Amino acid sequence: MENAERTAKRRILALDLGKRRIGLAVSDALGITAQGLETLRRTRLRDDLARVAAIAGEWDAGMFLLGIPLHLSGREGRQAAWVREFGEKLRESTGLPVEYWDERWTTVQANRVLKESGISIEKRAAAVDRLSAVILLESYLSRNG
Repeated sequence: MENAERTAKRRILALDLGKRRIGLAVSDALGITAQGLETLRRTRLRDDLARVAAIAGEWDAGMFLLGIPLHLSGREGRQAAWVREFGEKLRESTGLPVEYWDERWTTVQANRVLKESGISIEKRAAAVDRLSAVILLESYLSRNG
């Protein structure tokens, strides 16, 4: 089986990258559903990359999907450049491809869902990054599935 074929049949690991936390979600092997994983607390860049790479290995991920923060106009700003830099380092350290997906509304949607669920603000804060990664991945899967 060619490498591109093998990668296409593996899972996608989605990251909602923040300054303090990284929300994670993974697709099923068929690329149909998204499941939230733990939220990582950021430490040092090298450690963050190693932890994400280890999780990708555990889940047999064939690619990374990073939410790219865009301005409402659709243009990229400073935050987008920072995400792309992280993505490039992740690609270099793992050898896996990285794709970027518009994340403008994921946090808003995640907060709305969590608020409507009635859970406390403390629990909401802990869940928003993971749910944002799930929403990001579901959006990608529905457009590319």
